[in-house]
Amino acid sequence: MRIDAYNQIAHMYGAKSKSKTYTVARSNDGSDQVFISSLGRDITVAKKAVSEASDIREDKVDYIKSQIQTGEYKVDPSDFASKLLEKYKVTC
Repeated sequence: MRIDAYNQIAHMYGAKSKSKTYTVARSNDGSDQVFISSLGRDITVAKKAVSEASDIREDKVDYIKSQIQTGEYKVDPSDFASKLLEKYKVTC
């Protein structure tokens, strides 16, 4: 368990949590207004960019496809076996 990484992340979020993400103000006319901070806008933009990004790296897929078609793609059996054992949590 990596406690040091957790402490760094907790410290980072602790420093950021003191700033407000939004502010609610009441104007004289009786209506409410909400102002979103620049940090809040940045987070929204980042979330949108991540959700629109493709999970598939087309350049790598095309490269491997071309290697398979030409017969150049080789898999090391020991690497394959170790990944398979790691996936199913089998120890030798």
